[in-house]
Amino acid sequence: MTSLGIGLIGTGYMGKCHALAWNAVAAVFGDVARPRLAVLAEHSQELADRKAQELGFARATGDWRTLVADPAVDVVSITTPNAFHPEMAIAALEAGKHVWCEKPMATRLPDAERMLAAAHASGKVAALGYNYIQNPIIRLIQRLLDEGEIGDVNHVRLEMDEDFMADPEALFYWKSEATSGHGALDDFGVHALSLIRVLFGGVRRVCGHMAKPYADRPVQGGGRRAVETYDIATTLIELESGASGVIALNRSAWGRKGRIAVQLFGSKGTIVYDQERMNEVQLYTVGGPKETQGFRTILTGPQHPPYDKFIPAPGHGLGFNDLKIIECRELIRRIDGEAAHLITFEDGIRIERTVDAMARSAHEGRWVEVAAGHGTGAA
Repeated sequence: MTSLGIGLIGTGYMGKCHALAWNAVAAVFGDVARPRLAVLAEHSQELADRKAQELGFARATGDWRTLVADPAVDVVSITTPNAFHPEMAIAALEAGKHVWCEKPMATRLPDAERMLAAAHASGKVAALGYNYIQNPIIRLIQRLLDEGEIGDVNHVRLEMDEDFMADPEALFYWKSEATSGHGALDDFGVHALSLIRVLFGGVRRVCGHMAKPYADRPVQGGGRRAVETYDIATTLIELESGASGVIALNRSAWGRKGRIAVQLFGSKGTIVYDQERMNEVQLYTVGGPKETQGFRTILTGPQHPPYDKFIPAPGHGLGFNDLKIIECRELIRRIDGEAAHLITFEDGIRIERTVDAMARSAHEGRWVEVAAGHGTGAA
Protein backbone atom coordinates (compact mmCIF):
# COMPACT_ATOMS: atom_id res chain seq x y z
CA MET A 1 0.00 0.00 0.00
CA THR A 2 1.32 3.42 -0.97
CA SER A 3 0.86 6.34 1.39
CA LEU A 4 -0.78 9.29 -0.35
CA GLY A 5 0.44 12.84 0.20
CA ILE A 6 -2.51 15.10 1.04
CA GLY A 7 -2.99 18.79 0.33
CA LEU A 8 -5.95 20.56 1.93
CA ILE A 9 -7.25 23.91 0.64
CA GLY A 10 -9.56 25.56 3.16
CA THR A 11 -10.15 24.77 6.83
CA GLY A 12 -13.74 25.86 7.48
CA TYR A 13 -16.71 23.58 8.05
CA MET A 14 -15.87 21.05 5.35
CA GLY A 15 -12.11 21.60 5.50
CA LYS A 16 -12.01 20.30 9.06
CA CYS A 17 -14.29 17.45 8.00
CA HIS A 18 -11.82 16.43 5.27
CA ALA A 19 -8.90 16.71 7.68
CA LEU A 20 -10.63 14.47 10.22
CA ALA A 21 -11.31 11.92 7.47
CA TRP A 22 -7.72 11.87 6.27
CA ASN A 23 -6.56 11.49 9.87
CA ALA A 24 -8.98 8.64 10.66
CA VAL A 25 -9.34 6.57 7.48
CA ALA A 26 -6.41 4.22 8.13
CA ALA A 27 -7.39 3.60 11.75
CA VAL A 28 -11.05 2.94 10.92
CA PHE A 29 -10.60 0.66 7.92
CA GLY A 30 -7.19 -0.87 8.60
CA ASP A 31 -6.56 -1.75 4.95
CA VAL A 32 -4.95 1.46 3.67
CA ALA A 33 -1.62 3.12 4.33
CA ARG A 34 -1.90 6.13 6.62
CA PRO A 35 -2.04 9.24 4.42
CA ARG A 36 0.72 11.81 4.78
CA LEU A 37 -0.78 15.20 5.66
CA ALA A 38 1.68 17.17 3.55
CA VAL A 39 0.49 20.75 2.98
CA LEU A 40 -2.39 22.94 4.16
CA ALA A 41 -3.39 26.17 2.41
CA GLU A 42 -5.45 29.06 3.76
CA HIS A 43 -5.98 32.67 2.70
CA SER A 44 -3.19 33.87 5.00
CA GLN A 45 0.07 32.35 6.20
CA GLU A 46 -0.84 33.04 9.83
CA LEU A 47 -4.12 31.15 9.62
CA ALA A 48 -2.52 28.35 7.60
CA ASP A 49 0.22 27.89 10.21
CA ARG A 50 -2.29 27.71 13.06
CA LYS A 51 -4.61 25.28 11.27
CA ALA A 52 -1.74 23.06 10.12
CA GLN A 53 -0.70 22.61 13.73
CA GLU A 54 -4.28 21.89 14.85
CA LEU A 55 -5.05 19.42 12.07
CA GLY A 56 -1.67 17.69 11.82
CA PHE A 57 -0.29 18.94 8.48
CA ALA A 58 3.49 19.07 8.04
CA ARG A 59 3.62 22.41 6.22
CA ALA A 60 1.42 25.42 5.60
CA THR A 61 1.06 28.09 2.96
CA GLY A 62 -0.97 31.22 2.39
CA ASP A 63 -1.07 30.52 -1.38
CA TRP A 64 -3.07 27.54 -2.65
CA ARG A 65 -1.07 27.54 -5.89
CA THR A 66 2.04 26.64 -3.90
CA LEU A 67 0.19 23.62 -2.51
CA VAL A 68 -0.96 22.48 -5.96
CA ALA A 69 2.59 22.65 -7.32
CA ASP A 70 4.16 20.80 -4.38
CA PRO A 71 5.57 17.39 -5.43
CA ALA A 72 4.77 15.97 -1.98
CA VAL A 73 1.03 16.32 -2.70
CA ASP A 74 -0.75 13.47 -4.50
CA VAL A 75 -4.37 14.38 -3.66
CA VAL A 76 -5.85 17.85 -3.30
CA SER A 77 -8.89 18.30 -1.04
CA ILE A 78 -10.79 21.43 -2.11
CA THR A 79 -13.15 22.75 0.57
CA THR A 80 -13.37 26.45 -0.32
CA PRO A 81 -16.51 28.47 -1.16
CA ASN A 82 -18.21 27.21 -4.33
CA ALA A 83 -16.99 29.93 -6.72
CA PHE A 84 -13.35 28.88 -6.23
CA HIS A 85 -13.84 25.21 -7.11
CA PRO A 86 -13.25 25.39 -10.89
CA GLU A 87 -9.95 27.26 -10.87
CA MET A 88 -8.50 25.17 -8.05
CA ALA A 89 -9.69 21.80 -9.35
CA ILE A 90 -8.49 22.46 -12.89
CA ALA A 91 -5.09 23.67 -11.65
CA ALA A 92 -4.69 20.60 -9.45
CA LEU A 93 -5.65 18.21 -12.26
CA GLU A 94 -3.29 19.94 -14.69
CA ALA A 95 -0.53 19.55 -12.09
CA GLY A 96 -1.15 15.79 -12.08
CA LYS A 97 -2.96 15.57 -8.76
CA HIS A 98 -6.04 13.59 -7.84
CA VAL A 99 -8.90 15.84 -6.69
CA TRP A 100 -11.49 15.53 -3.94
CA CYS A 101 -13.69 18.61 -4.35
CA GLU A 102 -16.63 19.50 -2.18
CA LYS A 103 -20.00 19.89 -3.83
CA PRO A 104 -21.20 21.54 -5.96
CA MET A 105 -18.71 21.28 -8.82
CA ALA A 106 -19.17 24.93 -9.76
CA THR A 107 -21.60 27.83 -9.69
CA ARG A 108 -21.95 27.83 -13.49
CA LEU A 109 -22.47 24.85 -15.77
CA PRO A 110 -19.76 25.90 -18.30
CA ASP A 111 -17.21 25.90 -15.46
CA ALA A 112 -18.31 22.42 -14.39
CA GLU A 113 -17.92 21.23 -17.99
CA ARG A 114 -14.36 22.62 -18.01
CA MET A 115 -13.62 20.74 -14.80
CA LEU A 116 -14.83 17.50 -16.35
CA ALA A 117 -12.68 18.10 -19.44
CA ALA A 118 -9.65 18.71 -17.23
CA ALA A 119 -10.33 15.48 -15.35
CA HIS A 120 -10.54 13.51 -18.58
CA ALA A 121 -7.33 15.09 -19.90
CA SER A 122 -5.42 14.40 -16.68
CA GLY A 123 -6.37 10.75 -16.27
CA LYS A 124 -6.52 11.38 -12.53
CA VAL A 125 -9.32 10.54 -10.12
CA ALA A 126 -11.70 13.47 -9.64
CA ALA A 127 -14.42 12.99 -7.05
CA LEU A 128 -17.01 15.20 -5.36
CA GLY A 129 -17.95 15.48 -1.71
CA TYR A 130 -21.39 13.87 -1.58
CA ASN A 131 -21.02 12.02 1.69
CA TYR A 132 -24.74 11.40 2.33
CA ILE A 133 -24.66 8.60 -0.26
CA GLN A 134 -22.11 6.82 1.96
CA ASN A 135 -24.60 6.26 4.78
CA PRO A 136 -25.05 2.50 5.38
CA ILE A 137 -28.81 3.17 5.42
CA ILE A 138 -28.67 4.65 1.90
CA ARG A 139 -26.71 1.60 0.77
CA LEU A 140 -29.40 -0.58 2.34
CA ILE A 141 -32.11 1.37 0.52
CA GLN A 142 -30.22 0.88 -2.73
CA ARG A 143 -30.09 -2.88 -2.11
CA LEU A 144 -33.80 -3.02 -1.22
CA LEU A 145 -34.63 -1.25 -4.48
CA ASP A 146 -32.31 -3.50 -6.50
CA GLU A 147 -33.93 -6.57 -4.99
CA GLY A 148 -37.42 -5.28 -5.79
CA GLU A 149 -38.50 -5.13 -2.14
CA ILE A 150 -41.06 -2.38 -2.85
CA GLY A 151 -41.66 -3.32 -6.47
CA ASP A 152 -41.44 -0.79 -9.30
CA VAL A 153 -40.91 2.72 -7.94
CA ASN A 154 -43.48 5.07 -9.47
CA HIS A 155 -43.05 8.24 -7.38
CA VAL A 156 -40.27 9.85 -5.32
CA ARG A 157 -40.35 12.84 -2.98
CA LEU A 158 -37.26 14.49 -1.55
CA GLU A 159 -37.30 17.46 0.80
CA MET A 160 -34.18 19.20 2.11
CA ASP A 161 -34.63 21.84 4.77
CA GLU A 162 -32.30 23.77 7.08
CA ASP A 163 -32.71 26.98 9.05
CA PHE A 164 -29.24 28.53 8.84
CA MET A 165 -30.72 31.32 6.66
CA ALA A 166 -34.13 31.52 8.34
CA ASP A 167 -33.49 34.71 10.33
CA PRO A 168 -34.40 37.72 8.14
CA GLU A 169 -32.00 39.88 10.18
CA ALA A 170 -29.00 37.59 9.79
CA LEU A 171 -26.11 39.43 8.13
CA PHE A 172 -25.64 39.24 4.38
CA TYR A 173 -22.80 36.87 3.47
CA TRP A 174 -21.45 35.11 0.42
CA LYS A 175 -24.27 32.55 0.10
CA SER A 176 -26.62 35.41 -0.78
CA GLU A 177 -24.36 36.63 -3.61
CA ALA A 178 -25.07 35.62 -7.20
CA THR A 179 -21.43 34.50 -7.52
CA SER A 180 -22.23 31.62 -5.12
CA GLY A 181 -24.74 30.09 -7.56
CA HIS A 182 -28.52 29.91 -7.73
CA GLY A 183 -29.08 29.42 -4.00
CA ALA A 184 -30.79 26.44 -2.41
CA LEU A 185 -30.64 24.50 -5.70
CA ASP A 186 -26.88 24.18 -5.90
CA ASP A 187 -25.97 24.94 -2.30
CA PHE A 188 -27.57 21.80 -0.89
CA GLY A 189 -30.25 20.65 -3.31
CA VAL A 190 -27.45 18.85 -5.11
CA HIS A 191 -27.36 16.42 -2.18
CA ALA A 192 -30.90 15.34 -3.02
CA LEU A 193 -29.83 14.86 -6.62
CA SER A 194 -26.84 12.77 -5.50
CA LEU A 195 -29.26 10.39 -3.79
CA ILE A 196 -31.36 10.17 -6.94
CA ARG A 197 -28.18 9.55 -8.92
CA VAL A 198 -27.14 6.49 -6.89
CA LEU A 199 -30.66 5.13 -6.35
CA PHE A 200 -32.26 5.71 -9.76
CA GLY A 201 -29.66 6.92 -12.25
CA GLY A 202 -30.83 10.44 -12.92
CA VAL A 203 -33.47 12.94 -13.98
CA ARG A 204 -34.90 13.28 -17.50
CA ARG A 205 -36.79 16.59 -17.29
CA VAL A 206 -37.85 19.18 -14.74
CA CYS A 207 -40.34 21.97 -14.04
CA GLY A 208 -39.17 24.31 -11.30
CA HIS A 209 -39.89 27.36 -9.20
CA MET A 210 -37.55 29.42 -7.00
CA ALA A 211 -38.37 32.03 -4.35
CA LYS A 212 -36.68 34.62 -2.14
CA PRO A 213 -38.30 34.75 1.30
CA TYR A 214 -36.36 37.92 2.15
CA ALA A 215 -35.60 40.65 -0.38
CA ASP A 216 -32.57 42.01 1.49
CA ARG A 217 -30.36 41.48 4.52
CA PRO A 218 -28.43 43.80 6.86
CA VAL A 219 -24.78 44.50 6.10
CA GLN A 220 -22.01 44.70 8.68
CA GLY A 221 -21.57 48.33 9.63
CA GLY A 222 -25.05 49.44 8.61
CA GLY A 223 -27.42 49.46 5.66
CA ARG A 224 -28.94 46.56 3.78
CA ARG A 225 -28.07 44.66 0.59
CA ALA A 226 -30.41 42.96 -1.85
CA VAL A 227 -30.39 39.15 -1.70
CA GLU A 228 -29.25 37.79 -5.06
CA THR A 229 -29.95 34.06 -4.58
CA TYR A 230 -33.05 31.94 -3.99
CA ASP A 231 -33.37 30.27 -0.59
CA ILE A 232 -36.43 28.22 -1.60
CA ALA A 233 -36.84 25.96 -4.63
CA THR A 234 -39.48 23.42 -5.64
CA THR A 235 -39.20 21.22 -8.72
CA LEU A 236 -41.35 18.60 -10.39
CA ILE A 237 -39.14 15.92 -11.89
CA GLU A 238 -39.42 12.97 -14.23
CA LEU A 239 -36.78 10.32 -13.62
CA GLU A 240 -34.93 8.54 -16.40
CA SER A 241 -36.96 5.48 -15.34
CA GLY A 242 -40.18 7.35 -16.10
CA ALA A 243 -41.22 7.72 -12.45
CA SER A 244 -42.58 11.07 -11.29
CA GLY A 245 -41.19 13.05 -8.40
CA VAL A 246 -40.88 16.25 -6.40
CA ILE A 247 -37.82 17.96 -4.90
CA ALA A 248 -38.56 20.69 -2.32
CA LEU A 249 -35.71 22.76 -0.84
CA ASN A 250 -35.68 25.45 1.83
CA ARG A 251 -32.64 26.82 3.62
CA SER A 252 -34.75 29.32 5.61
CA ALA A 253 -36.97 26.70 7.32
CA TRP A 254 -37.10 27.42 11.06
CA GLY A 255 -36.60 24.32 13.17
CA ARG A 256 -35.05 22.17 10.46
CA LYS A 257 -31.36 21.44 11.01
CA GLY A 258 -30.19 18.82 8.52
CA ARG A 259 -33.34 17.36 7.04
CA ILE A 260 -33.30 15.31 3.86
CA ALA A 261 -36.66 13.55 3.83
CA VAL A 262 -36.93 10.79 1.23
CA GLN A 263 -40.15 8.97 0.36
CA LEU A 264 -40.03 6.25 -2.28
CA PHE A 265 -43.37 4.79 -3.36
CA GLY A 266 -43.47 1.49 -5.22
CA SER A 267 -45.96 -1.06 -6.47
CA LYS A 268 -45.34 -3.31 -3.46
CA GLY A 269 -44.40 -0.90 -0.68
CA THR A 270 -42.83 2.33 0.52
CA ILE A 271 -39.46 3.43 1.93
CA VAL A 272 -39.21 6.52 4.17
CA TYR A 273 -35.94 8.07 5.37
CA ASP A 274 -34.97 11.33 7.10
CA GLN A 275 -31.37 12.52 7.39
CA GLU A 276 -32.10 14.04 10.82
CA ARG A 277 -32.61 10.43 11.94
CA MET A 278 -29.79 9.18 9.79
CA ASN A 279 -29.36 5.78 11.44
CA GLU A 280 -32.83 4.42 10.69
CA VAL A 281 -35.19 3.78 7.80
CA GLN A 282 -38.90 2.99 7.64
CA LEU A 283 -39.99 0.13 5.38
CA TYR A 284 -43.56 -0.83 4.47
CA THR A 285 -44.18 -3.90 2.36
CA VAL A 286 -47.42 -5.45 1.18
CA GLY A 287 -48.01 -8.96 2.45
CA GLY A 288 -49.19 -10.86 5.49
CA PRO A 289 -52.34 -10.23 7.51
CA LYS A 290 -53.92 -6.80 7.00
CA GLU A 291 -54.24 -6.27 10.75
CA THR A 292 -50.45 -6.40 11.25
CA GLN A 293 -49.32 -4.51 8.17
CA GLY A 294 -47.46 -1.27 8.86
CA PHE A 295 -44.13 0.49 8.68
CA ARG A 296 -41.25 -1.16 10.49
CA THR A 297 -38.13 0.66 11.68
CA ILE A 298 -34.72 -0.70 10.72
CA LEU A 299 -31.74 0.57 12.76
CA THR A 300 -28.20 0.44 11.43
CA GLY A 301 -25.84 -2.17 12.80
CA PRO A 302 -22.80 -4.27 11.88
CA GLN A 303 -24.93 -6.10 9.29
CA HIS A 304 -25.00 -2.85 7.27
CA PRO A 305 -21.42 -2.33 5.98
CA PRO A 306 -19.33 -0.37 6.61
CA TYR A 307 -21.02 0.44 9.95
CA ASP A 308 -19.07 -2.52 11.37
CA LYS A 309 -15.76 -0.72 10.78
CA PHE A 310 -16.77 1.93 13.32
CA ILE A 311 -18.88 0.18 15.97
CA PRO A 312 -19.38 -3.54 16.76
CA ALA A 313 -22.81 -3.03 18.36
CA PRO A 314 -26.09 -2.22 16.54
CA GLY A 315 -28.20 0.84 17.18
CA HIS A 316 -25.39 3.11 18.42
CA GLY A 317 -25.31 5.20 15.25
CA LEU A 318 -22.86 6.92 12.95
CA GLY A 319 -22.51 10.66 12.37
CA PHE A 320 -21.82 13.17 9.60
CA ASN A 321 -18.03 13.02 9.94
CA ASP A 322 -18.12 9.22 9.82
CA LEU A 323 -19.75 9.41 6.39
CA LYS A 324 -16.84 11.55 5.19
CA ILE A 325 -14.39 8.93 6.47
CA ILE A 326 -16.26 6.30 4.43
CA GLU A 327 -16.11 8.59 1.40
CA CYS A 328 -12.37 9.05 1.94
CA ARG A 329 -11.91 5.25 1.88
CA GLU A 330 -13.91 5.04 -1.35
CA LEU A 331 -11.69 7.73 -2.89
CA ILE A 332 -8.55 5.79 -1.96
CA ARG A 333 -10.17 2.67 -3.40
CA ARG A 334 -10.73 4.47 -6.72
CA ILE A 335 -7.18 5.83 -6.75
CA ASP A 336 -5.96 2.24 -6.25
CA GLY A 337 -7.88 1.28 -9.40
CA GLU A 338 -10.76 -0.49 -7.64
CA ALA A 339 -14.48 0.00 -8.13
CA ALA A 340 -15.77 2.58 -5.67
CA HIS A 341 -19.03 4.06 -4.40
CA LEU A 342 -18.42 7.71 -5.34
CA ILE A 343 -19.85 10.68 -7.18
CA THR A 344 -17.12 11.33 -9.72
CA PHE A 345 -16.93 14.37 -11.99
CA GLU A 346 -18.68 12.23 -14.63
CA ASP A 347 -21.62 11.68 -12.26
CA GLY A 348 -21.40 15.21 -10.93
CA ILE A 349 -21.83 16.81 -14.32
CA ARG A 350 -25.26 15.16 -14.63
CA ILE A 351 -26.17 16.71 -11.29
CA GLU A 352 -24.91 20.11 -12.48
CA ARG A 353 -26.87 19.83 -15.73
CA THR A 354 -29.98 18.98 -13.71
CA VAL A 355 -29.49 22.04 -11.51
CA ASP A 356 -29.01 24.18 -14.62
CA ALA A 357 -32.23 22.81 -16.10
CA MET A 358 -34.10 23.44 -12.83
CA ALA A 359 -32.94 27.05 -12.69
CA ARG A 360 -33.79 27.72 -16.33
CA SER A 361 -37.17 26.10 -15.87
CA ALA A 362 -37.90 28.37 -12.90
CA HIS A 363 -36.95 31.48 -14.85
CA GLU A 364 -38.74 30.44 -18.06
CA GLY A 365 -41.82 28.84 -16.49
CA ARG A 366 -41.78 25.60 -18.48
CA TRP A 367 -40.59 22.00 -18.49
CA VAL A 368 -36.91 21.70 -19.45
CA GLU A 369 -35.04 18.60 -20.56
CA VAL A 370 -31.82 17.71 -18.69
CA ALA A 371 -28.95 17.73 -21.15
CA ALA A 372 -27.35 14.37 -21.78
CA GLY A 373 -24.26 15.71 -23.58
CA HIS A 374 -22.11 18.83 -23.39
CA GLY A 375 -23.86 22.14 -22.92
CA THR A 376 -27.51 22.54 -21.97
CA GLY A 377 -30.72 21.14 -23.37
CA ALA A 378 -34.19 22.59 -23.60
CA ALA A 379 -37.66 21.21 -24.02
